[in-house]
Amino acid sequence: MIRNLTTLISSATQTVEISREQPTVIIGERINPTGRKNVLAALQAGNFDVVRQDALDQVAAGALVLDVNAGVPGMDEPVLLQKVLQTVMDVTDVPLCIDTANPTALEAALKTYQGKTLINSTNGEEKSLNAVLPLAREYGAAVIGLCIDDNGIPATPEARLAVAAKIIERAGQLGIPPADVVIDPLTLTLGADSQAAQVTLKTIELVVKEFGVNITAGASNVSFGMPDRKYLNAAFIAMAIHAGLTCPITNPLVTEVKTAVLAADLAMGRDDYGMRWITAYRQRQKEG
Repeated sequence: MIRNLTTLISSATQTVEISREQPTVIIGERINPTGRKNVLAALQAGNFDVVRQDALDQVAAGALVLDVNAGVPGMDEPVLLQKVLQTVMDVTDVPLCIDTANPTALEAALKTYQGKTLINSTNGEEKSLNAVLPLAREYGAAVIGLCIDDNGIPATPEARLAVAAKIIERAGQLGIPPADVVIDPLTLTLGADSQAAQVTLKTIELVVKEFGVNITAGASNVSFGMPDRKYLNAAFIAMAIHAGLTCPITNPLVTEVKTAVLAADLAMGRDDYGMRWITAYRQRQKEG
């Protein structure tokens, strides 16, 4: 039987343990100019106040890791990403997930970061594997591997499993252990394909059974283009945790999503005596 693996990531002062034996780790998604006009406008103007507040708000809401993206069209991403990363490190000491598709920006950020980061991301494309995995090895980082390859997004869970296997194998050839590879099975919108969530959930189950690695997902993608997104996101994330999801990239400020994570952890036996659930309930009562 495959053993559930533990991924450790850290800041200069904190270490976060990601494992199916532990409560779900929420990776806060909000420090990202894509689809957030206020973040985009602020970064274009050289204003980092929104980034600071997003970092503080997400940690206060329960995010144990923060995803940091600085992909602003027309700007020098290596320089900007370093500035955004440093801004977040100045106001919080939770571990960070460096989110960029630019290898030059990634290396600049890795040089700036203090601790063991999680790289978001590589995938099964040869260009991506060759660019990202050597940097992960050099800087001792963990890395997210997306189930996409040079042929595109696989349609079936079995084909996505094959991509995950390729990423884990290639990482291993460079000395990166499976525990430091977090697989993203890809979450596509139900608005375009009513079977999209089912394919993702089945992929999670297959990858966990085969490799025991940790699983992330851009969980809110499942509801893109649909009404009442928060309810779809909450239902999906709870089902995904049951399937083996351990560290979703999501918005901890959405009460329905955060509550679904807590409920799933309680139901999975990861909340002794329901203390985290009760504490969160009391906090909601106090705020409401």
